Amino acid sequence: MHYKKTILLGALILPFLMNSAFGQGKKTGIEGYIFRISGNRMPSPDSKLSPPKGVKAVLFIYELTSLSQVARQGESAFYSSISTRLVQTVTSNESGYFLVSLPPGEYSIFTKKDALFYANNFDGDNHIAPVKVVSGKMTQINVNIDYDAVY
Repeated sequence: MHYKKTILLGALILPFLMNSAFGQGKKTGIEGYIFRISGNRMPSPDSKLSPPKGVKAVLFIYELTSLSQVARQGESAFYSSISTRLVQTVTSNESGYFLVSLPPGEYSIFTKKDALFYANNFDGDNHIAPVKVVSGKMTQINVNIDYDAVY
């Protein structure tokens, strides 16, 4: 009976060891902060801009997505649907911090406002909010939810 408990305990601990210094080592994925930015963000010598505030929000991680693979709301940064595969979601903590393990590859990152997805940056090939994940590395990103900001 004792050997059954040892095998069960080993089966429960092994996945943790695989990601520790005794196992594979570094994690692979994305980590960073989600910031909520609003109001007048124009620089002015008379007033200092307050730093962005980290917020709790859900991050939607899709396969790398181009403008031709979404239903875009006019010329805005809002999308009613995304035709690529949803890979994972992660929720940031109260200060906006998140960490998610992902296999190496290229992804697009979205947040949501009500029923619409939001992402406001592109690369030269019209990929929306692209992020590249490299094996053995946590890619650092900041996600700005700034649809209520004026620049």
